[in-house]
Amino acid sequence: MVGRRGRRSLIEKRKYAHIKLVRTKNVEFDVKRTGFEDIDFIHNALPELNLEDVDMHTEMFGKRMEAPIIIEAITGGFDRAKDINKRLAKAAQEHGIAMGLGSMRAMIEKPDLGYTFKVRDVAPDIPLIGNIGIAQAITMESERVDDALKEVDADALAIHLNPAQEVIQPEGDREFRGGEEAIERLAKELSVPVIVKEVGSGLSDDVAKRVKRLGVKMLDTGGAGGTSWTKIEYYRNRASVPGFEEWGIPTVLSVLMCSRYLPTIASGGVRSGIDVAKAIALGARYAGAALPFVRAKDPGKLVEIWKSQLRTVMLLTGSATLKQLDKSKIMVYGRTAELLRYAIM
Repeated sequence: MVGRRGRRSLIEKRKYAHIKLVRTKNVEFDVKRTGFEDIDFIHNALPELNLEDVDMHTEMFGKRMEAPIIIEAITGGFDRAKDINKRLAKAAQEHGIAMGLGSMRAMIEKPDLGYTFKVRDVAPDIPLIGNIGIAQAITMESERVDDALKEVDADALAIHLNPAQEVIQPEGDREFRGGEEAIERLAKELSVPVIVKEVGSGLSDDVAKRVKRLGVKMLDTGGAGGTSWTKIEYYRNRASVPGFEEWGIPTVLSVLMCSRYLPTIASGGVRSGIDVAKAIALGARYAGAALPFVRAKDPGKLVEIWKSQLRTVMLLTGSATLKQLDKSKIMVYGRTAELLRYAIM
């Protein structure tokens, strides 16, 4: 299918290929796990709490959320992306959660693709996060980026760090020097707060510490164990540098590293409301995912299930609020317990 504006550009073709692969191929890590599978809650058999008393409300950038769940950035920049984003945005609006837009490089470089990112007509109230890559952050003027954010009425900008995905692509970016300077400039000059995120390889303790000094307001782990964007690029470009399908920091480890420095979104293999609860207990402020919602026949129904699971965990741990859930007792087993002995100092 060719977009309504005629023949697709190279960037539109790439965006279309990405979403097709996400929907049709096994694009998740095969070996490396998120760490959520090694975590259990201590059950509270006497919670002294009614289910209706459980309060999952939070806020993001001054906007109220019904639960700390985010439909993460996934697409934009080709014709079909408009319908995907509108569908996800409707689900987010209906359930009072946040949403991220896919990389806005396409609309910045080709403004007539802006319509594929605009969702405020169906989601006027949700926290909405714009998105560009670090390579674009380095080369684009702040004003140009800010104009795009205003056009979609975003509440924040996520700058995604994805060197692993880029370097295995034949046409990918190779130049990342100047990233810190670009992040600091955008954090100072944009009209909205800046988030730094990964897309499947995780943020480390060192990176979290460095970007905090640059004025970043929030982190998004994008940890290993969920969708592998390097794997997606192998499907798309079989001649790419092999061997990096499982590269990265497991999500649980990344959450523990990042949450010591800034409010943190746990992402990377979050697959249920129970995983959301585990992320909150580990110190994350929010948790999000893209793949399950993009593949869902009814993303709103899936959000409803996740919210019910989160509410149930809170009851079964005696947590009336998210702050209490953050202090709930957990058990850590296996590989994750072993990793924590060496990785968290």
